[in-house]
Amino acid sequence: MDAQHQDEAAVFEEHRRHLTGLAYRMLGSLAEAQDVVQDAYLRWHRTQRTGVGDVRAFLSRVVARLCLDRLKSARARHEHYVGPWLPEPVLDQSELAADGAGDYGHDLSVALMLTLERLSPLERAAFLLHDVFDMDFDEVADVLGRTPANCRQLAARGRVHVRASRPRFRSSAQECERLAAAFGAAAQSGDPQALAGLLAEDVTYYSDGGGKAPAALRPVVGRDKVVRLIKGLAAKGAAILKEVRTAQINGAPGFIMRRANGQVAAVAFDFRNGKIANIYLMLNPDKLRHLAVQ
Repeated sequence: MDAQHQDEAAVFEEHRRHLTGLAYRMLGSLAEAQDVVQDAYLRWHRTQRTGVGDVRAFLSRVVARLCLDRLKSARARHEHYVGPWLPEPVLDQSELAADGAGDYGHDLSVALMLTLERLSPLERAAFLLHDVFDMDFDEVADVLGRTPANCRQLAARGRVHVRASRPRFRSSAQECERLAAAFGAAAQSGDPQALAGLLAEDVTYYSDGGGKAPAALRPVVGRDKVVRLIKGLAAKGAAILKEVRTAQINGAPGFIMRRANGQVAAVAFDFRNGKIANIYLMLNPDKLRHLAVQ
């Protein structure tokens, strides 16, 4: 690599974390986000940079547009997805945090990612670019090919959905750790009373197998149904689980499980008012390859 290319690569690397964080929030897939960022890297090498004033803004526009192109096909894929769709889990959310943003900049929770998934591609992009990555609406308008006023409306609609999905009172980190540890112990023992005491009455259990691993095809809703399901899974899992370890999954305490045959699964949670409000079981092997390597 000659000196010019080394300099180009060094400039791009300064923004890789920012760009990967944007692409992951747009797509819900770390693997796809990394592909998009690599595509942006190749485009950066082909760009005449004499006219580029703000490198980060320029690269953010490139990544956002690439993601919008992918979202069109992704939404079609998700419509035919087998069972509930969950985002690809990430273990180190600091690698995807947004610089200088407010609360949303450090929120990669599964609950937020699912809310973003329910937005239209343009609402999702406008909300993320403005509220999370601090672009002004003139810049957002340039990315989306809309007027600044239209982008304000798109971001506002996205913001309403995101705020409505967030709990009014968020559990502390210590409370989340306690609940996750207690759930792990109760689930492995299959103790129905202990499980019931940890779950919200309207708790929802999601399992994402994507048609490639056995999983519930619909969310299971309600404390009694979820307790019965977990008790049954615990009875089956005792014979096939080789390893269960704690992990921070999308910024919250969870578990990574490895079966005797090498298959990996991840469990994440959503906590509300001192209870477990949602359980997310990620089984699709296409989304867990990076965990299998680790």
